[in-house]
Amino acid sequence: MAADSRTEDYPHEIDEQLTGFHSSVCDINTMLEKMMSMPRNDQLQNLDALDQAKLDLMSAYTLNSLLWMYLVTKGVNPREDGIKQELERIRTHMNKVKEITDRKKAARLDKGAAARFMRNALFDPNARENAADTPSDTPQTKRPKQS
Repeated sequence: MAADSRTEDYPHEIDEQLTGFHSSVCDINTMLEKMMSMPRNDQLQNLDALDQAKLDLMSAYTLNSLLWMYLVTKGVNPREDGIKQELERIRTHMNKVKEITDRKKAARLDKGAAARFMRNALFDPNARENAADTPSDTPQTKRPKQS
């Protein structure tokens, strides 16, 4: 009888959405319990500065998002509460961390390799005969003869 009254409290069209929402909240609860079971210093101890910043930003964004959802469920407009500005501020910092990460992954130019590539790509056998007469600025490397 109690189950019948519970299902009549809301329209049946949203039953699937509410079930999905409930499972998501349970997943969040288990993740938060896992994070809260370990002291914060222990979590940060094994991370470098960039990963620590990512963890802090992720935690702040998650908590503010949960507050946003809580305010919506209570019927309060979160845009008027100031939480939207806080989420935007955190998102700005997340983009800065992403830029730093992308810069670390960017390719570096090896000037020596580029010079060798250009020298060999523009190789002219006739110029070699002329170069033997005049000293060049670049040191010549000896290559073993191939038979």
